[in-house]
Amino acid sequence: MSEILVLGGGMVGIATALELQARGHAVTVVDRKPPGQETSYGNAGLIQAEAAEPYAMPRALPEILDIILGRSNDVVWSPRGVFSQLPALWQYYRYSHPRRHQVLSQPNAQLIRSACADHNRWITLAGAEDLMAHDGYLSVFQDAAEFDAMANDLDRLRHSYGIDSATLSGADLCKAEPLYQTPPAGAIHWREVWSCAAPGELVTRYAELFQRQGGAIRIGDASTLRRAGHAWEVQTDTEQVSGEHAVIALGPWTPPLLAQLGYRVRMIMKHGAHRMYPKAPTLRRPIFDACHGVVLCSMRGGLRMTCGVALEASGRVPDVRQLDRAAKGIPAYMDLGAAEPGPIWRGTRPFLPDMLPMIGAAPRHDRLWFHFGHGHQGFTLGPTTARHLANLIDGGDAGPVAAFLPEHRPSVLM
Repeated sequence: MSEILVLGGGMVGIATALELQARGHAVTVVDRKPPGQETSYGNAGLIQAEAAEPYAMPRALPEILDIILGRSNDVVWSPRGVFSQLPALWQYYRYSHPRRHQVLSQPNAQLIRSACADHNRWITLAGAEDLMAHDGYLSVFQDAAEFDAMANDLDRLRHSYGIDSATLSGADLCKAEPLYQTPPAGAIHWREVWSCAAPGELVTRYAELFQRQGGAIRIGDASTLRRAGHAWEVQTDTEQVSGEHAVIALGPWTPPLLAQLGYRVRMIMKHGAHRMYPKAPTLRRPIFDACHGVVLCSMRGGLRMTCGVALEASGRVPDVRQLDRAAKGIPAYMDLGAAEPGPIWRGTRPFLPDMLPMIGAAPRHDRLWFHFGHGHQGFTLGPTTARHLANLIDGGDAGPVAAFLPEHRPSVLM
């Protein structure tokens, strides 16, 4: 048994703590806020069993021009937001070449394949079944050409990754989701996806399970992490805690801490936001609205609209253009009701240019472990990547996770 510090109380950090605890280790989680209060709270709540291929950067000239000229609602940007991340964005562009993307999709698909089963283990033990639905989600297309292109690709996805999906006509979609007042061009039903009615609460329940089983959670500042002899130490609000090992699972807050330790990580900060509609009718399944680039999910507290990517400079006021555009367009075919008053929620997806999470030992420090960079899939993959990391900490074979190891990724971690 080892004493292990886990820095980070989101889905990735708490799943890491649970997995290590289940293997007999004494684990302390340290974060500046209680579990599930940051990005793990504000996401769309999907366990994306269909996301075998990571999100690549658009490379076709028309798509790039749509983003540059502000015609796409999938991505918005500011000059400072782009230029401050230019080296990482250039690497992202290069890794998004179809041939490289196809290679990277293989290890990503291996992780995704077990995501639901890995979650189910903790969902059952945490008594969180009431938060989950297993009905999949829908991608809805207003544009017939976009729908046809996606529908024509389903056979490839099924053959390559075993993804279970089905097409729906506009009329079928209206039957499946009666809130649609006019038929769209069509929809794709991703059947294996699970959805959560309260993502932050799911993390909280995992954390409560961890504590019931003897785990410790402390409020503290991860930037105080220091090597002290053969141990790692960090200062909490009440005391200094230590462990033989330390795991960095801080998501978008990872780069500053790694800089203190002499590492430079290229991370793209993909900002996102959501807005709640407390009186909106209930959807039977979550919906990705392709026309407006938003995900609509009925959750506890109302319908949540989660937007795409904003490339903004750190510290800017949240960009609400994507949410505002969707709020103007969607009522043409679905009644949302009034939005919740007050400020919108905003978070950051910690996205690495090669589109894969970082899992493994720090190259230049003993018993320091990296577990970050899950991008859009931290909520989905937290338990899965935690299982692989715990296996490495216990001395297991690194072969199955070779693509995710820090030492194999010099263009991302320097």
